[in-house]
Amino acid sequence: MADRLASFNARPRAEAVADLLTCCASPVFAGEVAGRRPYGDLDELLDAASTAVRDLGWDEVLRALSAHPRIGERPKGEGREASWSRQEQSGVPDAMRAALAGANSAYERRFGHVYLVCATGLTGAQLLARLEERLANDEEREREVVRAELAAIARLRLAKLMKEGA
Repeated sequence: MADRLASFNARPRAEAVADLLTCCASPVFAGEVAGRRPYGDLDELLDAASTAVRDLGWDEVLRALSAHPRIGERPKGEGREASWSRQEQSGVPDAMRAALAGANSAYERRFGHVYLVCATGLTGAQLLARLEERLANDEEREREVVRAELAAIARLRLAKLMKEGA
């Protein structure tokens, strides 16, 4: 992995930004993380990603959310991001998709954006329970939770990027 991190550190900025956009679809995020290179190790890169997500303005968070499929919907496309989304949502059985669709609609009416959760390792029932719990959040609390989930997803995808090779 050290070789892949060294390769990432040495890439032209535009290529690094393109790779980072598959981890979090905010150009501000990608520019910030690419601009802080070189990274000494994976933890330093992941911490930079968390900081970059935490520092995003809400408009940029919404931009990043727009690249995420609804939980329970099969991501379309063949790119790296779609493939990762399919893997992350692999715990959602077909029988759970209708319940998630209804809860997604309620969430979107309440908060005005897609429900985002780091789905890796969670079952469909767990995803639905978390969604239903978050419907009780006020706007401020939900924005905090969304940022934390977005950071978790970005960290997970960055680790995959470094494992698979940038």
